[in-house]
Amino acid sequence: MEKSDLSHHIHSRYNEELERVRTAVLQMGGVVEEQLNQAVAALVQGDSRLGEQVVHGDAKVNAMEVAIDDDCNRILATRNPAASDLRLIVAIIKTITDLERIGDEAEKIGYIALRLATVERPTDRYREIKHLGRLVGEMIHEALDAFARLDPEAAVAVAKKDRLVDEEYEALQRQCITFMMEDPRTIRRALDVLWVARALERIGDHAKNVCEYVVYMVHGKDIRHLSMEAVEQHLKTRAERGRPTPGI
Repeated sequence: MEKSDLSHHIHSRYNEELERVRTAVLQMGGVVEEQLNQAVAALVQGDSRLGEQVVHGDAKVNAMEVAIDDDCNRILATRNPAASDLRLIVAIIKTITDLERIGDEAEKIGYIALRLATVERPTDRYREIKHLGRLVGEMIHEALDAFARLDPEAAVAVAKKDRLVDEEYEALQRQCITFMMEDPRTIRRALDVLWVARALERIGDHAKNVCEYVVYMVHGKDIRHLSMEAVEQHLKTRAERGRPTPGI
């Protein structure tokens, strides 16, 4: 009986450790999501103080990544996780790497916002950047939600939005090139806008990666080099196989 109680106690503490790490990932995700929102707002509003806040905030993101990585390494060393628990730890390690890189991209936007705050804003007030920032912000939020709920179907739906982000980025790229050709005086500002758009496009890629890790956690399948249509079909097939036969 004592052995049974001890086993239950150890198992309970192990589950708590896993849940604590998973919660820390979501907290880190919340921080980088806010970093992105603030970076885009700093650019659009010409707010140098907010841009500086974003730049300084990257240290917090880095510290969170290191702390979570240490926790994961400790669990791997002391708990020897297997099966789904091992996939969870592996996916968490990959996820925090992408979240940290999202923080890096937000920091870049913060630096550019600082520089552009000293010049007159265009009449459109960076409308396209604001729109693209909103798209990738939604991707991050929904990717984290799929991670929290361990929902592979929702994760795939979010990952598919990366195509829209790529299309918006390419359209913005063409627009900036046109501006530079028509008026050489806009070259410096257009290049800065292109750097921001590129950072946002990369953030979309990182959000997509997080979605891929969700599918890996739940189904143990690496979908990084598969089309989203193929992944959807795979999930549909798995769901049909797991569905009970009518009448039984």
